Amino acid sequence: MKRFFITFALFLALILAGCSEDKVTPHDRLDDYFKLWEEQSFSSMYDMLTEEAKQAYHTDQYIDRYEKIYQDLHITEIQLHYEKLSDEKIKQALEEGTATIPFSASLTSMAGPIEFDYEVTLKQAGEEEEKNWFIDWNPGFIFPEIKDGGEIRISTTEPKRGDILDRNRLPLALNGIVYEVGIVPGQLGDNPEASKKKLASLLNISVASIDNALNESWVQPDLFVPIGKKVQESDQALLDQLWQMDGVMTQQTTGRIYPLGKAAAHVVGYVRKITAEELEEKDPERYTENDMIGSTGLERRFEDELKGEKGVKIYVTEDEKEVATLAMKPVEDGKNIQTTLDITVQEELFNSLDDAPGTAAAIHPKTGETLALVSSPSFDPNKLVYGISQSDWEALQDNPEQPLFNRFNATYAPGSVIKPVTAAIGLQNGTIKPEEELEIKGLSWGKGESWGNYEVTRVSEANPVDLMKAMALSDNIYFAMKGVEMGGDQLVKGLEQFGFGEQLPINFPISTSTISTSGTLDDEVLVANTSYGQGEVEASVLHLATMYTSFLNNGNMIKPILLMEEEPNQVWKEGLLSPEQATIVQETLRNVVTDGTAGYAKNASFPISGKTGTAELKLTLDEENGEQNGWFVGYPTEDQDIIIAMMMEKVQDLGASGLVVQKVTDVLEAIKE
Repeated sequence: MKRFFITFALFLALILAGCSEDKVTPHDRLDDYFKLWEEQSFSSMYDMLTEEAKQAYHTDQYIDRYEKIYQDLHITEIQLHYEKLSDEKIKQALEEGTATIPFSASLTSMAGPIEFDYEVTLKQAGEEEEKNWFIDWNPGFIFPEIKDGGEIRISTTEPKRGDILDRNRLPLALNGIVYEVGIVPGQLGDNPEASKKKLASLLNISVASIDNALNESWVQPDLFVPIGKKVQESDQALLDQLWQMDGVMTQQTTGRIYPLGKAAAHVVGYVRKITAEELEEKDPERYTENDMIGSTGLERRFEDELKGEKGVKIYVTEDEKEVATLAMKPVEDGKNIQTTLDITVQEELFNSLDDAPGTAAAIHPKTGETLALVSSPSFDPNKLVYGISQSDWEALQDNPEQPLFNRFNATYAPGSVIKPVTAAIGLQNGTIKPEEELEIKGLSWGKGESWGNYEVTRVSEANPVDLMKAMALSDNIYFAMKGVEMGGDQLVKGLEQFGFGEQLPINFPISTSTISTSGTLDDEVLVANTSYGQGEVEASVLHLATMYTSFLNNGNMIKPILLMEEEPNQVWKEGLLSPEQATIVQETLRNVVTDGTAGYAKNASFPISGKTGTAELKLTLDEENGEQNGWFVGYPTEDQDIIIAMMMEKVQDLGASGLVVQKVTDVLEAIKE
C-alpha cells in the first residue's frame, strides 16, 4: 500500500509539472516585452502594461513620451539583460501572481552610452484559463533618475572650427572677432524710418529685411534684435558709423575670417549656412539647420576634419536644478589643416595677374609641395560669409570675366608649353634625336589634299632645325613633323605616361587633363596639332607644372601634395625619360630664355629656364584669327626650388605669351629676393 501511495504521488507531481509547463511564466512575458523594447515598439509595449499602470500613465505619458525622448536623444542599440528566477521563486510567483526581476539596460545615445540597473514587477491578471503576466510600469523604466519626476535636458557645446594654415602656419582661414548688428526698436529715435534707411545703406541691405526682423513675434521695444548682418572687426570705419546711430547696437561674437581675401578665395573657399538638402544628407548628431558648412575650396574638401564634434550632455533637472547626469560627450574642436601653400607666393602670383582672367600654380619640383593655386579675377569670401547684397551677388554672377569660376580647377589648350613633354616622349621612344636636323622651308607645312589642304604654321623661319632650335623658336612645324612620325598611338601612350586621362593625385578636386574628346588620336592632322599643344588636348595649370618636375628629377615626375602631413618627395610617374634625356630638355628650356621666345626672363638677377606657349582658340581649323591664351612655365635654372605655370586669357593684343613671361619673371624675382 505504501508503495502505491508513493507511485501515485510521483504520478500526480508529473501531471502538475506538465500543467505548469503549459502556463506562461514571467520569463516568457519579460522576454516578449524586452524584445519589443529593443525594437522601440512602444505601442505594443503599452498593451503589455497592467491596468493600474495604464490608468496612471496614459498613452501620451508612455508612448508619446518614450518616442520623443528616444528620438531627441538618438537612442539606438538597446540591450536588456536579466537573471532568470529560480524554480522555487517561479513557483512562488505562480502562487502569488506577482514577480519582481532585476534587470540591466544599455543604450547608445547622442552623448554616448547610457547604462542603468532597475527592476520590473510583473503581475498576473485575467480569467483562470487566460491568465497572463503584465508589466507594472513607471517612468523609472525610461531612466531611474526620473522615476519620481524630473525633466530630461540636453545641452550642447559647439566645436571651434579648425583653422586653415599655410606652410609657415600663417592663417588662410581662422575664427576671428566679428560683430553682429542689431537694433533696439525703442531707441531708434524720433525718425525710425530714416534711421532704418541709413542703416540699410551702410550695410548694403534692404529696409524690408530690417522690417522683417523687427516684425518677429518675440520682438519687444527694449530687446536687441539681430538683423542678419555681421561686420568684421577690421572694418573699423563702418563699425564707428554704426555705433554713432541711435538704437543700433552690436554684439561681439566669433566668425570665419579670410585674411588673404580675393588672393586665395578659390583655393581656400568659404563657409555658408547649410541648406535643407545638405542637412538631409548629413549626420543629424553633427549638423543642425543653423550650422555653417564649407561651400567651396579647402573649406569644403576638409569639412569633416574642420567641423569637429559637438559636446553633448544629457542630464536630469528637478525644480530647474541639475540632479543627475545620464551621459556626456566632451566637445572636440575641429582639426587645423596645415597646407603646403605659401602665402607670399599665393599673393604675389594673384597680384601679378592684376584682376585679368587667368590662372597660375606653383610647385616645389623636388618635394611636390603645392605652393600656390591662383584664379583671377576673384571675389572677397568675407563678403559672402557675412551677407552680400543681392545686387552685388548678381554683379558677380553676371560679370563676363567670371570671378566665381575656379580657373585652376579647369583645363585649357596648353599651346607650346606642351612641347617639352612631346620632346620627352620623342626622346624616350627614339623618334627625336637631339642632334638631328630637319629641313623645314617656309612658314607652313602640310600634306596637301590628304590633309584637306590644311597646313601647320610657324612664326619664325629657320632651316635646318634641330631640337634645341625648335624649342627656342617654338617651331610648330618641327614638333608636328615629329608627332606625325611617331604616330598617334605612340603620342597617346606617351601623354598617358605623363598623366593625361588620369586623375591628378592631389587632395583637391582638379579636372583631369585630356588628350582628345575620344581619348585617341586616329587622325593625322589631330596628331600634328596635338604635338604642339593645339588640337583637342587640354591640361590643368597644376598638371603642367607637375609634368615639368620630371625634367628636374632625372625623368621622374613628382607627386603633387597639398598638406604638410603628407609625405614629400614621392614619385608619381617613374622613368619618363633617362637622366641624360632630362638634362637635354633642361638645356633646351634654358635656351628658350637665352636665345628664344622668353627673352624678358634674361632681365632677372638669376638664370631662369622655361617654355612659352600661345594657344589659339579657334572654332574651326581654317579660322584665321581667334582669341589667344598665353602661357609660361618657368623655374630658377640653378636653385630649381619652384616651378610656376601661368596662363592668361585673351592676350592677343597684350603681347601674347611675352606678357606672361614678364609676370612669372617678376614673381620669381619678388619671392627670391
